[in-house]
Amino acid sequence: MALINKMSKSSQEIEVGGHLIDSSILTKIFDKIMDLQGEFQVEEIDIGKKKQDESFARLSITGKNQKHLDEILETVYRLGAISKIQQQITLKKAPKNYVMPDNFYSTTNNHTNVFHKGKWIPVENMMMDKCIVVKGNKAFCVPVRDVQKGDQIIVGEKGIKITPPERPREGVNVFEFMGSSSSSERPTQHIAKKVADDIYNTKKKGGKIIIVGGPAIVHTGADDSVSELVRSGYIDGVLAGNALAVHDIEYATLGTSLGMNVHDATLAYHGHRNHMDAINAVFKAGSIANMVKTKKLTKGIMYECVKNKVPFVLAGSIRDDGPLPDVITDVAQAQREYKKVLKDASMVIMISTMLHSIATGNMLPANVKVIVVDISQPTVTKLMDRGTWQALGIVSDVGAFLPMVAQQIRKKK
Repeated sequence: MALINKMSKSSQEIEVGGHLIDSSILTKIFDKIMDLQGEFQVEEIDIGKKKQDESFARLSITGKNQKHLDEILETVYRLGAISKIQQQITLKKAPKNYVMPDNFYSTTNNHTNVFHKGKWIPVENMMMDKCIVVKGNKAFCVPVRDVQKGDQIIVGEKGIKITPPERPREGVNVFEFMGSSSSSERPTQHIAKKVADDIYNTKKKGGKIIIVGGPAIVHTGADDSVSELVRSGYIDGVLAGNALAVHDIEYATLGTSLGMNVHDATLAYHGHRNHMDAINAVFKAGSIANMVKTKKLTKGIMYECVKNKVPFVLAGSIRDDGPLPDVITDVAQAQREYKKVLKDASMVIMISTMLHSIATGNMLPANVKVIVVDISQPTVTKLMDRGTWQALGIVSDVGAFLPMVAQQIRKKK
């Protein structure tokens, strides 16, 4: 550990509890203190004797000076530690709409409590990279666009307790089997079976599963598999952009995706205009739902969503053709609609769409299981590096992987 001038050093005691050893929480705290050239002394430690037992530790942390100590404390608080002396949160009013006070607390996606009026209260609507607004005896995670003048917003790090997710105590599912891996050198069939098991078990327990999808689902021939999952009741919401809907409808009505015949990868005659024909057909009908109602659309992911009353949200981007009348072109409104569908989600499956996957990951609390499937390892890694650390990355061709998942689920019926 780094040597610290005793004349100017500053110290403070912290406490941390939970499954500290097998979830590596205590090790991470030790590492961060040393990485920041601080010192620590373990004053008290009580290790749980059984698998279900929680552990507790009390540490004295020393920094070169108060500023250095504050930097260390800010880091370890975000790993789940709290001050031994409970400190009230500090609140400041938003100076005007959409403006947070200086030094506002920027949230993680971990479960968070704040110490207010002498007791810990949970923060509702947890998301990363937002602020915390306190109203009465409740605290809420709020994006900057929803901040209103006069809102009481937490500033600084005092009085905040973060609880990182812990490794599950019982059973082995795909998340324990893989960890937060993004390797392409895994037995794909075995992983597909594990993912299928987890989807099946999540639904059996009444969980909510959301798909975030890109057009590669259609291009690679996995459209039928995703349609089957929606039709069979395993999917409770679909989040995407204009492209997935356009190419799904193109495939359902013309048998092509971007003008290519999906089943044999040959170029269709005049195929270059097929996606525009699909867009035009939706505009003729007035909406995707009307296209289904008039029987102009009789299969595909969008069709199954409409028929089975599965909500979908299509968020627009500047490169969209059309876009379809169902696409939300106001990005702030699209974010709000995404968040509504994601409410109380148990599992989110992100498939070949970096843009929408990262956006969705930013909206999720850390206890939501996330599966990311993409043929590009950098895409998978980038999502995980952006803060959705609980994600399970699977580097695979979705056209091969998703049919295997659907087949494994089909066997369970």
